[in-house]
Amino acid sequence: MTEENKIEMKMLESKLLTNNIVKFQLEDGTTVSIKVEIARAGIAINFKNPDGSPHYEIQFANAIQVIPKDKKFYIPRPTIFDKDKKQDKSYVQ
Repeated sequence: MTEENKIEMKMLESKLLTNNIVKFQLEDGTTVSIKVEIARAGIAINFKNPDGSPHYEIQFANAIQVIPKDKKFYIPRPTIFDKDKKQDKSYVQ
């Protein structure tokens, strides 16, 4: 990358102004929560947008949680002991 192709950025700190979790309810009763955070923000030092305004680079992270109406979920049952086999060492209690 040549010097003329590089945009120098100054990192900016961010402050949360309101709640960063948005919740939706689907028609089947399922709740969907979305949490958004700014991972990194910066303003260009040696570059402006074509209209002359500052150029920002914002990277964000989000986490999505889906909660079914009945609030049930399933996980595989571990094989702890089978009388015909030795104890399964892959599951530690």
